[in-house]
Amino acid sequence: MIKLKQLAHVCIFAHDLDATRAFYEDVLGMKTVFDFTREGRVFGFYLAIGGRSHVEVFEASGAARGDSRPIDHMCLEVENILDAAMHIRGKGVEVTEPTKGVDETYQAWVTDPNGVKIELFEYTDRSAQFTGGDREANW
Repeated sequence: MIKLKQLAHVCIFAHDLDATRAFYEDVLGMKTVFDFTREGRVFGFYLAIGGRSHVEVFEASGAARGDSRPIDHMCLEVENILDAAMHIRGKGVEVTEPTKGVDETYQAWVTDPNGVKIELFEYTDRSAQFTGGDREANW
């Protein structure tokens, strides 16, 4: 049996590496851990999310696999969703108003320069991720 620990990384194919790096570093506050290079040219990089989780980014033209979307979305836990939304807006990036989902977790949504949707999460004491129990979807 495999014992899973946590999300290791999410891989994104970027159409513009510089804009993607700026979004994840300047808007979301991630830090580049290392670059992927080929013949002295950067074609990808690894960003630290926190703990041992990362976002892996590759140039779409050099790494694309088929016609699939870059990814549907990834979810990042934040300490304070209202502060996170205010920070993102302060960077000139649109973010939805934080709302509480049927899972009793606050969420807001932002999109990176490649069209990747990012869900921001703030857990509560009643979040289904910790308390369990089925939830009726309202979307």
